[in-house]
Amino acid sequence: MKTSQQIAAELQQFIGSTTLYKHWLGCKYTEGLKHLADETNCYWLLDAIFSYQTKQFLSNPKLREFQIWHLQAENNFGILTCEWDTNQEVLRQEIKYTDFLLSHIKLYLIETILMLPSEY
Repeated sequence: MKTSQQIAAELQQFIGSTTLYKHWLGCKYTEGLKHLADETNCYWLLDAIFSYQTKQFLSNPKLREFQIWHLQAENNFGILTCEWDTNQEVLRQEIKYTDFLLSHIKLYLIETILMLPSEY
């Protein structure tokens, strides 16, 4: 099993993405996200983020084109947040149990594509 430092270093190598993967909820994600999900077994995180992409949530025009997602994880507890701009939180969800390996991950959802910041 890889350490969180190894996975974080691997994620930094993803710049841009030539391949997009389609999620069952209709959104897409990049090669970096696939690597993250495969290495940390966190496809549930994609499910959680994509499940919020509803007409009601996207009725806010600031969220249609760009969203910043954060997952903070510590002691098997997590907090998933969405911002429309830095420090402009619009959503917070407590994750009562997670074995997510990294203490923090930041993701961008641009239109319907979820990516690592380095892939933007």
